[in-house]
Amino acid sequence: MFQTIKNALKTPEVRKKLLYTLLLIVIFRLGCYITVPGVNSVALAEALGAQNGITGLIDLISGGAFSRLSLFAMSISPYITASIVIQLLAMVIPALERLSKEEGEAGRAKLNKYTKMLTIVLALVESLGIYLAYKASGIFVNDTFLTAAVFVISLIGGTSILMWLGDQITNKGIGNGISIIIFVGILAGLPSSAITIYNLVFTGTGFSTTGLITALGIAIGAIILIGAVVFVQEAERRVPVQYAKKVVGRKMYGGQNTHIPLKLAMAGVLPIIFASSFLTFPAQIIPMFNANIATQTGFWATIYKFSVATSSSAVPIGYAIANAAIYLVLIVAFTFFYTFAIFNPAEVSNNIKKQGGFIPGIRAGKPTTDYLTSIISKITWFGGIYLAIIAILPMLLRFTSINIAFGGTSILIVVGVALEVVNQLESQLVMRHYKGFLE
Repeated sequence: MFQTIKNALKTPEVRKKLLYTLLLIVIFRLGCYITVPGVNSVALAEALGAQNGITGLIDLISGGAFSRLSLFAMSISPYITASIVIQLLAMVIPALERLSKEEGEAGRAKLNKYTKMLTIVLALVESLGIYLAYKASGIFVNDTFLTAAVFVISLIGGTSILMWLGDQITNKGIGNGISIIIFVGILAGLPSSAITIYNLVFTGTGFSTTGLITALGIAIGAIILIGAVVFVQEAERRVPVQYAKKVVGRKMYGGQNTHIPLKLAMAGVLPIIFASSFLTFPAQIIPMFNANIATQTGFWATIYKFSVATSSSAVPIGYAIANAAIYLVLIVAFTFFYTFAIFNPAEVSNNIKKQGGFIPGIRAGKPTTDYLTSIISKITWFGGIYLAIIAILPMLLRFTSINIAFGGTSILIVVGVALEVVNQLESQLVMRHYKGFLE
């Protein structure tokens, strides 16, 4: 990886893209410190101190922008939600499915346009929700319509700017713009986590042996977790495929052996995003209508406490256990749903058959479809359980006094994006030099 980065810096074109990407990242981080007009910073700090842990999840992705209510407070989350919605709709609406599969680059451009339009709508709804949720906290200097309008427009504008920055990184930078913005936002929380670990070792009363053991345990656990994530992200199940020889005119085609690479974690981190969004949705909506719901009783108070159970130490342990159990089930269910949505065994089987190919020992047609379905099911069970374990690790910290924002899901995203960036750099180096520098 380091050799790839070193060679990229030596190549003028790739170095220019890296510097351009770095410039846009600096703009993103500067925007995280520009507070929206009309917000009382002192009152905001007091309000956040009284909020439940659900704000930490949003703040993690935004790189600390949410805790400051800056221009980028919503980060790119409305775009992520819009992308997920469009992908799901493309599975059930034939017109969108044709755009994604049959109409090539023009179709994908239209889908991207629809995604951005839906992003603006979701950003409007989310910004209104944030305003209503904090209105009762007295964080706004003037409680007027103009203040609300400026606040909402500023947050929508911030999300729009991030979409533009993501597109620029994708088109003129090193690629994967949206992923890199999320990557940088999560890494922004790394210094605070390092300070937390430092304070475990060096407390106010001096050096702590217990804190040192705890810090070493966290460091070793993080290294093991990163190694496991890299292994699973790069691992794949290769299904061999042979193509029969055929004569077309005076030329002979086929006769080659290849394979279908099936990733162990084909769904990536999306099942975790789906499941967490599903579970935390009540915690984001209910306070808009009742700001004091956390201190009340009744049906909606129970739903609210269940939704924030794993992120708030004030909620009884029973809620946390039930929340974690349902969270794990949802992750596995969404893993199956998304994996079979992006990989259709019947479609792959038909394509192999049309091209004169076959899997050794398996007849073409339905037996091939059943064989691929069996393999995907086994891989998906492994991927779902793997994602569930990664996602549950931060919840275990609820039973300790350690508050580290850099959890399992964060490591999964950061490592995944880092591997993608390295692969992008390798591809660009190979395209320009025909020979890679990876020998």
